[in-house]
Amino acid sequence: MGTAHESFWRLRLRRTLAGNGAAPVLVLVEGPAGTGKSRLADELATLTEGTEATCLRWTCGDCGTVPETAEQQVRDRPVLLIVDDVHRADDDELRRLHRLLEQPWPGLAAVVAYRPEELAVPGLPLGAPPPRYPPGLTVLRHRIRPWTQAEVRQAAAAALGERCTAEAVARLHERSGGVAQVVVDLLAVLRDSTRQRCTAADVDAAGVPVRLAELSLGRTAALPPEHRPIVWAAAALGEPVGRDELVAVSGLGRALGREALLTALAGAALTESGEGRYGLPVPLAAVAVHGSVPGPVRQELHGRAADVLAHRQPVPWAALAGHHRAGGRIRGWLRAVEQAAREAAESERHQEAIGLLEQTLADPAVPPQTRARLAPILARSAVVGLRSDQTVQVLTQIVEDAALPAAVRGELRLDLGLLLCNQVGMSDKGWHELERAAAELREARPDLSARAMSALVMPHWPGSSLEVHQGWLEDAARTAEDSGDEAARSAVAANRVGLAMSCGDPQAWDLVTELPTDSPDPRSRLHAARGLCNAADAALWLGHPGRAQDLLTEGFELAGKSGAPYTEHTALGTRLRLEWVTGRWAGLADRCESFVASTAAMPVISADARLVRGLLALAQGEWDAALSWLSGVNAAPRDEAAPPLAAATSGALIRLALARQELPAAAQEAREAWARARRKGIWVWAADLAPWAVEALARSGDPEAAREVIAEYTAGLEGRDAPGAEAAGSWSLAALAEAEGRLADAVPFYRAAAAAYASVPSPYAQALTTEAAGRCALAAGAGPTRTAARAADGPAAADDAVDAWPVSETDARGAAQKARHEQAVADLTSCTRQFTDLGAVWDAARARALLRSYQPAKETRPPGRPSYGDRLSPREREVAELAGTGLTNREIATTLHLSPRTVEQHVARAMRKLGTASRQHLARIIDTAVVPETPNAPVNSD
Repeated sequence: MGTAHESFWRLRLRRTLAGNGAAPVLVLVEGPAGTGKSRLADELATLTEGTEATCLRWTCGDCGTVPETAEQQVRDRPVLLIVDDVHRADDDELRRLHRLLEQPWPGLAAVVAYRPEELAVPGLPLGAPPPRYPPGLTVLRHRIRPWTQAEVRQAAAAALGERCTAEAVARLHERSGGVAQVVVDLLAVLRDSTRQRCTAADVDAAGVPVRLAELSLGRTAALPPEHRPIVWAAAALGEPVGRDELVAVSGLGRALGREALLTALAGAALTESGEGRYGLPVPLAAVAVHGSVPGPVRQELHGRAADVLAHRQPVPWAALAGHHRAGGRIRGWLRAVEQAAREAAESERHQEAIGLLEQTLADPAVPPQTRARLAPILARSAVVGLRSDQTVQVLTQIVEDAALPAAVRGELRLDLGLLLCNQVGMSDKGWHELERAAAELREARPDLSARAMSALVMPHWPGSSLEVHQGWLEDAARTAEDSGDEAARSAVAANRVGLAMSCGDPQAWDLVTELPTDSPDPRSRLHAARGLCNAADAALWLGHPGRAQDLLTEGFELAGKSGAPYTEHTALGTRLRLEWVTGRWAGLADRCESFVASTAAMPVISADARLVRGLLALAQGEWDAALSWLSGVNAAPRDEAAPPLAAATSGALIRLALARQELPAAAQEAREAWARARRKGIWVWAADLAPWAVEALARSGDPEAAREVIAEYTAGLEGRDAPGAEAAGSWSLAALAEAEGRLADAVPFYRAAAAAYASVPSPYAQALTTEAAGRCALAAGAGPTRTAARAADGPAAADDAVDAWPVSETDARGAAQKARHEQAVADLTSCTRQFTDLGAVWDAARARALLRSYQPAKETRPPGRPSYGDRLSPREREVAELAGTGLTNREIATTLHLSPRTVEQHVARAMRKLGTASRQHLARIIDTAVVPETPNAPVNSD
């Protein structure tokens, strides 16, 4: 007998059941308890559908078995015989199976399922002696394997949707051993107990499913009492181990231990995994068995386990620590914890060190002197790793311990301050802790004092001006130099680069090359990685995406080699923003949402992804979603966010308010955002804010404030290397000119901005300014009878009116004006295509509407209204797309120069043609609708 590939044996069953006297076949299906044999049997029962075959089910040990008369009645036709739980078969059932399989008939397809661990005779599912299979019977075996992690992920997605994190899936797979029934039972608990994200901690808290607990405890209880300690030992160890270690932990002695192990294997209480290694069949079963052991016995088991593990080479310090603690050996526990934590930190396994030390330091049994040794390891690992709230709580309590030496307290305060500002988002408290740390460490540890000062150099603190950061840079550089510590000098060098690059200082590029990327000191390399990633982030804000990509690649690689998960995650956030800027939007929304979900407890790290997701929603017309991502309950308040992110967020919120005709709200956001930018004094960071702030202020009746914004912004960019900010300066001048009605003046500014964004490149900003140039050029030459207005000014008086070219071609100015008109149309055509390629649904619809409204009727189609029947017209599709994003009729009307009544009619017709009563449903089915190709159809085409 050999093992058959599942697709092969299924095919063989189908062939036999198809009739025509096909040779009989037997498939032996084996799988441990819970692996899904019964589910497989249910699936196989459907193989008879559409055939003349009969399906007979037979469950051994069940009083409702198939009578012999039924077998006789079907011997002349194709039959699928499914026999389940053969490991429970009694002698009579085995005799009947032998008789049937020793005398099969053409068309018999038999499937026999069993648990191999519970067979009366190992390896012989049909007992001893085995059946005498005739030559014409094909016999195959299929072993049901545990689920892979990918299969567990699929099951989790079906049960929990997107709530299950990757870490939770990995833990599910680890704890369940891939046993299907255990996975399903755990998911049932998680589905009812977790309302938001499902984490690895939730999986641990789910406990042991009842089926698994009863199976494991039942098998253990079936052993003779003197043999049960061998199973208890396996549960205490919690991992497969060799015979000698297992027997030693059980305390049974060599002879009795060997006998107990054989008995446990025969009773399926234990299983062999790998050559000569033994443990519980399912890892999670150890929890149930361990909990059933009396306390004193359990403590003795762990004490012996600690003795066994102490003799391994290398010593598994973390596991040893756990056994010492469970065995009541406090001193041994603390020594092992310290050794394990140091090894993990030195090997750059910072998350492992954090988890171990958090749990230990939260225990009141830890004496002060040990706490003083362990807390700095936790703090250092947490700064470069990914912190948890428990880390912050532990460190906050420890730094207030007056019994700690001042230097130790200052070191902990330094790391606590970094955690609070970098990961928790509590910048005010973090700043205060860093200032105190710099003072506490100045005499005893000038190297760490310099490190605290250099953290205050970074300009992303929302409450401090550029001058304050520059002052701290001078102090940090002097202190680091006096300390003579290479790592301190590297920290200052990295933050010097960050400050210079953030300001657009042309010398920043030279400073980058001086970072100690190849230093023999791992601490210096870590600072270099941080400096590169921070420089990449700053370069992207300046408008250097190509250079940012190079810095990001180098920094991410170095951070990975240096074991710096926090730096890696900041780089991942920057990469999402880089994809937004450079127009790589395919799948970007999903990547942002996944990143936000995985970093939900770290608002500083997730801020880039939230911004990008909000900007995508705005461009796609999902305005409510945009508002939620940019300023919802989970978004950082703009007064507490990093200044460049706060400015970009405000710019997007101003644009959203302008689109919704909420001019007072737009102007208020502009004033508050500009005040924040003024306090910080790093004007290159206002590039995503300035054009929208100028437009909001000018359109709300305060052009003087708009001019003041432009003056401050322009002066702040002098001598800076910031092409993105320069482009935004031209855009701001254009926005002011357009708001004041100087349309002809606005056109060259918009085109200059578009050209600048094209060279960055920033395709979305290029498309927006190109659209604006075309809009202004057409409006400037339209004449007084023009009825279309710019999208932001509201719906036109006439829904779909089209004006003919206003200037006679025989006029002396006609040729020049016609050329300008054609250029404007070309601009709008280009930006429409660019919006569409990006996936900016709202922008593309607005640009198409504007383009259509300025096209002469004679250039588009013959007069008359075409009939589209049950197909969507171009305008119906356009309206349906926007309705599906969640825009209201009035918002769609504003975008497309229509009246709300016309929009209402288009939506109603689109919903009728697509067969849906839900506006939200339009978004899911619009792509399947057939729309005629009429790219130049005028507005009134339907």
